[in-house]
Amino acid sequence: MIKSLVGRLSGKNEPAREVAQAAASAHPKAPRKDQSQKPQAEKGHAADGQPAHGKGGKKRRPRKPKSAQQAWSVEEFAVEPKEGETRFHDLALRDELMHGIADLGFHYCSAIQAQVLPHTLQGHDAIGKAQTGTGKTAAFLITIFNDLLVNPVETERFIGEPRALVIAPTRELVMQIAADAADLGKHTGLNTVTLIGGMDYQKQLNRLQREVVDLVVATPGRLLDFMGRRDLFLDHVEVLVLDEADRMLDMGFIPQVKRIVRATPRKEDRQTLLFSATFTQDIINLSQQWTFEPVTVEIEPESVATDSVDQKIYLVSSEQRFRILNNLIRSDSCSSLIVFANRRDQVRRLHERLRKAGVKCGVLSGEIPQAKRTRTLEQFKSGEIKVLVATDVAGRGIHVDGVSHVVNYNLPEDPEDYVHRIGRTGRAGATGTSISFASEDDAFLLPDLEALLGSPLECTHPPEELLG
Repeated sequence: MIKSLVGRLSGKNEPAREVAQAAASAHPKAPRKDQSQKPQAEKGHAADGQPAHGKGGKKRRPRKPKSAQQAWSVEEFAVEPKEGETRFHDLALRDELMHGIADLGFHYCSAIQAQVLPHTLQGHDAIGKAQTGTGKTAAFLITIFNDLLVNPVETERFIGEPRALVIAPTRELVMQIAADAADLGKHTGLNTVTLIGGMDYQKQLNRLQREVVDLVVATPGRLLDFMGRRDLFLDHVEVLVLDEADRMLDMGFIPQVKRIVRATPRKEDRQTLLFSATFTQDIINLSQQWTFEPVTVEIEPESVATDSVDQKIYLVSSEQRFRILNNLIRSDSCSSLIVFANRRDQVRRLHERLRKAGVKCGVLSGEIPQAKRTRTLEQFKSGEIKVLVATDVAGRGIHVDGVSHVVNYNLPEDPEDYVHRIGRTGRAGATGTSISFASEDDAFLLPDLEALLGSPLECTHPPEELLG
């Protein structure tokens, strides 16, 4: 189907862009309103039409030429059709993007990808209810990259003006999204920059100013820092992604996010994708403010929590917890483990006890400097350390394949955190084991967990080998 996308302007009126997307022909998109034309002088041109400095006195900086790459054809990436499955071949994606998908070994779409991509690839706004580990990150990155490749900017561009923006609540999650973007987009020639707190501002600014940027992935606070210093401008954003909106709401980031959204083109003139693990009334209200005639896709958490993760609840005393954890770590069945505690001080004390017991472990919490958190996560991914001790906020950004066990040293006070915690194992179709300690301090939280999951959790005593 040939579809005209309007309202995607870069300061000048452009012809409506035509995009062929046969996979979603059954869902024609309502036309968006045209964005009002801005004066040329405001967009970095003098009144007489001669080039001038950009915003804030910055000069135009052309994209660096990319080195020539060996020709690749999608015919080299053969995937047989399978009943009930959606191939990436069926979505009419650009070859540059398909090359990255082939390198990653992705053959068929996950549930959320199969449901949301036919809509978002045509420019529709979308609201997705999905946990981490369902493939939602790839879903919005594929949408972004394909849109930017299909609709190249023919006019001059300026540094510090991204075409796409992803906002996420934690530094770890931002870095994981950026890593996924690097893998998916490595053959596209598109430039991705991350902006996170706790890292050197000037170094991030240097990367932002090295060449024109296509995608910015950022935490809200650091993004506002760059906007406040007029080092970043969002009035050319074509695709806006709000990831883990429920967590941003819980962490008090929504006022900051509202300021950021107001700096982008109006919702009729951009594509907005919002993902959340839950659809509370607050999230529904925000989605109505920020999206334009969105499609809604829901992937229920029960399938994520119960089908791929063997959940165990051990009834223990507070004093038994450390002995059981230590024995589990040393068991043959445990290859890598993440243990969650509710507070920073609990995480700190548990990490110290494990270290003194001779366990190679790292700690992730908000009080740890970002550079050290990044190094710790890399050590865990490489197998240099076997155990991570984490808080919920830091743990949201942990996306590591092959984690065999997740341990809830304390039951989470928010039932949603339980689903996110155990989602660190059994990711994307793999299987894993979660063990939760229910002691005299927190066993009263179990009914809330069962209500969320929609099924009872069987509570047992730990096996003798873990008590020894």
